[in-house]
Amino acid sequence: MSVTKEVQDYYGKTLQESADLKTNACCTIKVYPDHIKEALSLIHDEVHNRYYGCGLTIPNELDGAKVLDLGSGAGRDCYVLSKLVGDTGEVVGVDMTKEQLEVANRHIDYHTEKFGLKKPNVKFLEGQIEKLSDLHLQDDHFDAIVSNCVINLCQDKEAVLAEAYRVLKEGGELFFSDVYSDRRVPEDLQKDPVLWGECLSGALYWNDFINLAKKVGFADPRVMEVAPITIENDEVQKKCEGINFVSVTYRLFKLPTLESDCEDYGQSVTYKGTMPDCPEVFYLDGHHEIKKGEEFKVCGNSYRMLNETRFKEHFDFKGDFSTHYGIFEGCGSKAPWNAADMVESSTGASCC
Repeated sequence: MSVTKEVQDYYGKTLQESADLKTNACCTIKVYPDHIKEALSLIHDEVHNRYYGCGLTIPNELDGAKVLDLGSGAGRDCYVLSKLVGDTGEVVGVDMTKEQLEVANRHIDYHTEKFGLKKPNVKFLEGQIEKLSDLHLQDDHFDAIVSNCVINLCQDKEAVLAEAYRVLKEGGELFFSDVYSDRRVPEDLQKDPVLWGECLSGALYWNDFINLAKKVGFADPRVMEVAPITIENDEVQKKCEGINFVSVTYRLFKLPTLESDCEDYGQSVTYKGTMPDCPEVFYLDGHHEIKKGEEFKVCGNSYRMLNETRFKEHFDFKGDFSTHYGIFEGCGSKAPWNAADMVESSTGASCC
């Protein structure tokens, strides 16, 4: 049986709700912002119960945006996005599991009414996320792509990233959570169907992911958030002994102008506080907490991520690219987290 078929069966037949999972790899703890809580409170219970995500994959400033959800499952994140993009926006969910799509499609009218929309702004397509061309999704179409603990389930991860890059508009972003390991997962574990379904066997070694992302065009991957993964099953834990896993939310911009390293051009930005869902602080990533009204020094890449995207109108910019001062202080090539330390310090709590 192929990995694709095994994953379809695991999520379509074996799992009936999030409580059936054996690890918290696909269900990590998250404190949601108020605007996300509000949207979640309106989601149908059946959609909630079939949720297997591992992070918050909803970026800011989405009113009127076109958003694609890779591996949309029963549609929870798609429906949150549906409320946020509003009547002028568009949400497309892609999933390969028929049972999950049946749940998602059952509740389109319910959520259209709950959100007060004039007409449905979300649709669901059956297909594989590494083959978006089969679904006739256009080049340079989406403002944002999200994915929640799904890419690890695909064998051809490079194809997923390449397809995401293709259908994004320039200045758009792939904002997604997934599972990563602190070393390459052995081949024998990669053949274990339960470990695949639990989002462990397909986890990429973090440095392999960085290299793949850069290869397809995402020059400067940014870490938004990291959370340890605990395994609540002794048998699964024994199989994975020696490997540490983490859930990571990444932000990847489609900006051909980005450089491979963070370079210093003497630039800075000042946040105006004009995004309704983050009036005081905007987080470009886990290391860029930009407070309203305070001048914030940035590297050339961060400058472009704000100046050449949908965020531009919310910032004042200082400097240009006329003078180069070398590498931006503090940038380097170390691992973006220490998985072993995180797991040791974890309480072992799970949201499932």
